[in-house]
Amino acid sequence: MKPMLRKRLGDLLIEAGLITEEQLNHALKNKSPDEKLGDALLREGFITEQQLIEVLEFQLGIPHINVSQFPIDQDLIQLVPKELAKRHNALPIRKERNKLFVAMSDPLDYFAIEELRMATGCQIEPGIAAKDELFRAITKYYDLQESMEEAINDLTPEENLDEVRITDEDSPVVRLVNQIIANAVAQRASDIHLDPQETEVRVRYRVDGMVRLERTLPKHLQNMITARIKIMADLNITENRIPQDGRIKTTVNFKPIDIRVSTLPTIYGEKVVMRILDLSSALNRLDKLGFAPENLALFRKMIERPNGIVLITGPTGSGKSSTLYAALNHLNREEVNIITIEDPVEYQLDGINQMQVNEDIGLTFASGLRSILRQDPDIIMIGEIRDVETAQISIRASLTGHLVLSTLHTNSAIATITRLNDMGIEPFLVAASLAGVVSQRLVRKVCRDCGETVEATERERRIFSERGIEIERIRRGKGCPSCNMTGYRGRIAIHELLYVDEEIRKFILREADSAEIRQYLREKGMKFLIDDGLMKVKEGLTTTEEVLRTVTIE
Repeated sequence: MKPMLRKRLGDLLIEAGLITEEQLNHALKNKSPDEKLGDALLREGFITEQQLIEVLEFQLGIPHINVSQFPIDQDLIQLVPKELAKRHNALPIRKERNKLFVAMSDPLDYFAIEELRMATGCQIEPGIAAKDELFRAITKYYDLQESMEEAINDLTPEENLDEVRITDEDSPVVRLVNQIIANAVAQRASDIHLDPQETEVRVRYRVDGMVRLERTLPKHLQNMITARIKIMADLNITENRIPQDGRIKTTVNFKPIDIRVSTLPTIYGEKVVMRILDLSSALNRLDKLGFAPENLALFRKMIERPNGIVLITGPTGSGKSSTLYAALNHLNREEVNIITIEDPVEYQLDGINQMQVNEDIGLTFASGLRSILRQDPDIIMIGEIRDVETAQISIRASLTGHLVLSTLHTNSAIATITRLNDMGIEPFLVAASLAGVVSQRLVRKVCRDCGETVEATERERRIFSERGIEIERIRRGKGCPSCNMTGYRGRIAIHELLYVDEEIRKFILREADSAEIRQYLREKGMKFLIDDGLMKVKEGLTTTEEVLRTVTIE
């Protein structure tokens, strides 16, 4: 082992000018005993993984290994035991005579290298690779591949459903389903799609809002996999002609995960979609939602009122629930009584009374809401306003001294007023009760590791100048292993906030059309979705293409 490898990581990063002494001390003070310093610095956002890799590469001469560009040999995988690979986040890449080249997230870990040398009998040549990328590769090559081969070998195309095979925790099909879920969590997927085709089953993951093909499975595994998922979600495995909905509670890598399951009969069998809710990331603080400073102040003003109704709008998958939960988390104090009615309850919050809709026994949003009003609430959260009855009771509740938070499917903040009128709510009730509307969308963030500053195109400059914003340069991601070569990693919300003032109330009372309200708001300086999106492009958080993909210019 080279003696220079013993140099401390913190000192290296300070020498490279990437962190300050204060940041290093802060990370050392706040890290848990078994957490590595590099992980603590990444978690605090002081450095990016790419910067960490570059420092080790330049300062210590440790090569950077791009795992996704290496064809991994299955024989090599067998050389390093699975437990060892997972414990040290290490993946064997290639072997030359007695030298084994290993990609590691921490190539300074002398004990890990020694343990790998003892296990393989080879001289270990460590390289550095991104932690997430390694985690995904280890999950894929060790677990998913192994489970898939076992399941394929175990099941012949002629076999029927066998109850032992789909309930025994050690059976190959059970392990395969667990691995499909674990792999999705490792890749930060929000949904898993199992799409039956004529001759195969496609497994697709939705990551950062985009669906991509992960792998294909043999057709004869389809019924077993579907049956296993149905058992986990407590669904009827003998019924495959009608859609079914269920729920799975599980833990993946010690993180509690909640999965909503939906099945749909298609011509090639049942399509299954699993929506993954990571319970550990649920409780966002308001300042972590991507609100611009003036919008954050306005949103706080809306939700800190003693009464009135605040609506969060946007299409499915635009982060409405996250904003609602963050608002509830902000308002959750011992002296207030908060009750929610949801379908289903997505995240469980301490100190808040949550109730789940159950249509089968007649517990609807409207009937549940009536009961809630008899429970002396201060704040009521309604998962979604779907019908006139719920809308009317919500508005009456907000007029009788309660703060009501809910969501509605509309395309803009102004369209919400029209929608409430179309539902048959009297304009005077809307004007008296509506405190404010937040409309939002999610856009993908430029990858921190491969983002680079480039000249804005002529078209971009024109789009920006039409909205009164000057732009010279913007950030774009080149594509790297960390973002799966997409140039984007993670998502951020863009917002528009309509605060209902006296003037807006007058517009609502005389049923003014949307264009008139929009004109007034524009003169008043309100930032619309497109403006907030373009400002986030200017700040280097996202790209113009992403904003235009999710928002139309009005």
